[in-house]
Amino acid sequence: MEERNRRMWTQFALLLLAGCFVSQLCASSDVKFYESFDEAFDGRWIVSEKEEFNGVWKHAKSEGHDDHGLLVSEKAKKYAIVKELDTVVSLNDGTMVLQYEVRLQEGLECGGAYLKYLRPQEAGWIPKEFSNESPYTIMFGPDRCGATDKTHFILKHKNPKSGEYIEHHLKFPPSVPSDKLTHVYTAVLKPNNELLILVDGEQKKKADLLSDYDIEPPLIPAETIPDPDDKKPEDWDEREKIPDPDAKKPDDWDEDAPMEIEDEDAEKPEGWLDDEPEEIDDPEATKPEDWVDDEDGEWEAPKIDNPKCELVPGCGEWTRPMKRNPAYNGKWHAPLIENPNYKGVWKPRDIPNPNYFKLDRPNFEPIAAIGIEIWTMQDGILFDNIMITSDEKVAESYRMTAWKPKFDTEKEKQKAEEAASTGGLKGFQKMVLDLLYKVADIPFLGEHKSKVLDLLEKAEKQPNLTVGAVISIIIIIFTVFLKLIFGGTQQQPAKATGKAKKSDGAEASTSNKEGATEKKEDQNEDAAAPRRRTRREN
Repeated sequence: MEERNRRMWTQFALLLLAGCFVSQLCASSDVKFYESFDEAFDGRWIVSEKEEFNGVWKHAKSEGHDDHGLLVSEKAKKYAIVKELDTVVSLNDGTMVLQYEVRLQEGLECGGAYLKYLRPQEAGWIPKEFSNESPYTIMFGPDRCGATDKTHFILKHKNPKSGEYIEHHLKFPPSVPSDKLTHVYTAVLKPNNELLILVDGEQKKKADLLSDYDIEPPLIPAETIPDPDDKKPEDWDEREKIPDPDAKKPDDWDEDAPMEIEDEDAEKPEGWLDDEPEEIDDPEATKPEDWVDDEDGEWEAPKIDNPKCELVPGCGEWTRPMKRNPAYNGKWHAPLIENPNYKGVWKPRDIPNPNYFKLDRPNFEPIAAIGIEIWTMQDGILFDNIMITSDEKVAESYRMTAWKPKFDTEKEKQKAEEAASTGGLKGFQKMVLDLLYKVADIPFLGEHKSKVLDLLEKAEKQPNLTVGAVISIIIIIFTVFLKLIFGGTQQQPAKATGKAKKSDGAEASTSNKEGATEKKEDQNEDAAAPRRRTRREN
């Protein structure tokens, strides 16, 4: 009961704070645009009528809150929606702040959640046909798919000489938070050409819009460019070294000798079973009752290691191993000498760049609309509280009064869910155990893998044993590693193409007995596991 009352008062306080904040925004001349989505967007935002943008937008609540937003409601769809501003906003008049919230309620594996700040319609677009081709001034926000994981900032800037609009990308942009919480993205454009990118009010990137270190391609083009009409002379020699024309192949150089030959001194190990295959059909495997030959193909039993091969040096046809041929020389090549005609690597001469211009400050195109045009594989993307303001303090006030209480509530809920899902394990303990599970898959652990897995299972069930288990696992890994480096291998018999085992007197006999015991234990474990089906590819 107390918990319920506490939540009611918390939600009431959030609504009160948001209401006060909105009233302040409406009275502030520094706010150029603000959209809270408290009311339905129909009639105010225009959904693109382009056929390919068939994703359905919804006016929906953020999960766990009474706060509404603009929701991407379907997976694997293209979306496009736009809102015209009442007044065109200039980015050339002092500081300007672009800010909005987005919550990835189902995560983001492949898709965007960015905004486009569009040029006036005179640039050649209309709202009902808004698409990826519509001309924008700035594109800003998160994007993730495959190797891409970035918070975009792209500026489309007009070259005054060529008249061409060129996309200029922020280099090394910040990554996208990987959780499902509400995050607020802020871009601050300052009159000194400084760009600040903030995520949740924390500065993640600081850049100079006129610096080629921060922006690619740079806003100011190079003064000179390679002459496109310049051609390399036909007699230009770029070879720094050339084969010695006076060198001769030695008379005793045999180019036909193979690199490897059979080791004639090798002998087949005693006890080798030529007629036994290395693998046999699993005698305990049975054809599944629901297996249909016409649909699944002819059923074949899965293969297992031939147990007869465990106690002998090897099975299958034995052949002599190969060794390096002492007579091998390979193909003869004349040695290289300095090229007397070498002129260096050719490159075209530089000429003045006809599209070069000087710039003291970017000439931003005005913003007449805000659009969301994305293609995403996830649903549940919720946009909210979109703002354009000329006052950084106003943007900060929003983050503290409207966004942060919401974020803190979500963060506490996330912590509680993580604690419950780990069965009492703390976040750091879980991270360590997850890492050790990956280490346990390393092939060189061999027979020690089962011991490592047993220790990890105990540590999961009894968190107080985690430290001891980790120390034991580290000792096991370190011991195996030392054996590999400092004599973990014994003298091997002659190599063969069949499956060979070590055979070296009484020591080998003892090893074989231990191997047979371990093999039986492995087979018992395999028998307890679900039967695997095998299908013959038709």
